[in-house]
Amino acid sequence: MASVRDGRALVALALTGATLATGCGSDAPPGDGAQPTATATATATAQRPRAEAGTTYRDGDYEAKGWYGGLPSNIDVALTLRDNRVTDVEVTANATNATSRDYQERFAEAVPDAVVGKRLDEVRVSRLAGSSGTPDGFNQAIERIKDQAAS
Repeated sequence: MASVRDGRALVALALTGATLATGCGSDAPPGDGAQPTATATATATAQRPRAEAGTTYRDGDYEAKGWYGGLPSNIDVALTLRDNRVTDVEVTANATNATSRDYQERFAEAVPDAVVGKRLDEVRVSRLAGSSGTPDGFNQAIERIKDQAAS
């Protein structure tokens, strides 16, 4: 009988294979246009170093794409860091559906007031400007930016 540890290793290997097959870990969705699964995304994230709370981040300008929803939908996030604080943020709406684009654009207008001046470790948004899905993509992009900026 396999131990719990052996079982975890098998699950990790199986998920690693799924991650490679779906193309997770890049800014592009899988080849079939489907959004990466939560399991595959979590596995891809676990395989690279993760910035922890209290991390010191390098000053600079960073960009990342955040995916969310069932279409799939995505936004581009550009962020400037100085002394571990967000000094500027810009969200670019990428939706082609008029309703989705409207939510993304309203979110993009509201997000600077919600995050500029905050420490990067504190940046996490929820429903904002009537948008409940776009924050998921934004938070995903922030996690990618944390990884890029970690010292």
